[in-house]
Amino acid sequence: MTHLKLLVIAGPPSAGKTALTKQIVKNFQSQLRIAYLKIDVVKAYEDIELKKEFSILTRKVYSGDLCPDHASVMVLGDVIDWAEENKADLLIVESAGLCLRCSPYLNQGLGVVVLSSISGIHTPEKMGAMVSLADVAVVTKIDLVSQAEREVFIQKISEIHPSGIVMETNALQGTSLHRLYNLIVNSEDITPDQLMLKGSPPIGTCTICVGKKEIGWKNHFGVVKRLDGPIADYLYRGE
Repeated sequence: MTHLKLLVIAGPPSAGKTALTKQIVKNFQSQLRIAYLKIDVVKAYEDIELKKEFSILTRKVYSGDLCPDHASVMVLGDVIDWAEENKADLLIVESAGLCLRCSPYLNQGLGVVVLSSISGIHTPEKMGAMVSLADVAVVTKIDLVSQAEREVFIQKISEIHPSGIVMETNALQGTSLHRLYNLIVNSEDITPDQLMLKGSPPIGTCTICVGKKEIGWKNHFGVVKRLDGPIADYLYRGE
């Protein structure tokens, strides 16, 4: 029987995902055996930093030409097997944070979105499912904005995800994270053969995906988009 907790950390680049991860590892390293996966596109060093600083199990995956969140779906089964084989108690998956349309959260475990308070008050609205399907939103860099800006930012998150849990922190110092630690401790162990995505990722099937470089929708087939057409236009098969 699996005794493994899962934590998925998502968010845009430079929001403070790794800084938050370090605070979580620092808090739990004496209590739990932790395994960590970093998913990125071209280069990542977070796994090296965490292994050097905390001596935890780490892996990384480069998605290359594949959407990093699609890559996560592909490799997550193997990663869970790896964590179980190494008798991990907590698996932390940190996304690449590049596609604001995708949502890497699962129907089990805990999904955390990390948002920088200095990214602009409209940022939560631009991120769609990455915010609306998260269990917890952690707002970072709160020491760099005014109280009024923080309140507006948090209100925007609450409008998109009224039932979500929102907390603020300076992730470099790890302030006000005890509630998050309690949520992680109290989260249920996962059942690997019942894991599914919470939401549907965007379709990634078109001739651009396989390297066709011509400009204009008539030069492509698959799911295409015209200037005056609806979102996710239609399946175009060519003339």
